[in-house]
Amino acid sequence: MVKSVIIKHTKQWIADVVIGCGFCPFARKVVVENSIRYVVVEGVALHTHSGIVTEELALLASDKSIETTLIIFSTAYEHFGAYWQLVQQSEKLLKRKNYEGEFQIASFHPAYLFAGANEDDAANYTNRSPYPMLHLLREDGLAAAIAHYPNAEKIPERNIAFAEAKGVAYMRALLAKAMR
Repeated sequence: MVKSVIIKHTKQWIADVVIGCGFCPFARKVVVENSIRYVVVEGVALHTHSGIVTEELALLASDKSIETTLIIFSTAYEHFGAYWQLVQQSEKLLKRKNYEGEFQIASFHPAYLFAGANEDDAANYTNRSPYPMLHLLREDGLAAAIAHYPNAEKIPERNIAFAEAKGVAYMRALLAKAMR
């Protein structure tokens, strides 16, 4: 698939799901400021992906105009288990490269499954996306946003309640809409 189409799908998902459902009350600002970097990765070599994560962390560290990066895997990690290994490896890499406390990694996948959750639990849709992706966030930007948002610690709980109230069919349709 063409990279521009993958980015278009991702932007639509951000508009409809992340912002539209209020899953991240801080996302609108970075969209409006155009400070999101979209990186589309093709191929399946995990060691190559570690190199890409390292490069993107270094770029974020050196370029303050980029608030956040979405690394989108267009042809890899179809199975959630393999993707979860990438997430764990990327978090270890973040620590090994001494970026802990400066950046954090959020994870999104089309088949995201919270531990102990049923596959058809609507709550999973709070982290389901059109493609497997890693979201690299600046901790200082996140801390500044949280400082102006009351009860930020309750965001995940509120998101799950929203998804469950809307139901699986609604959440599934919303995610599918992003792929058009």
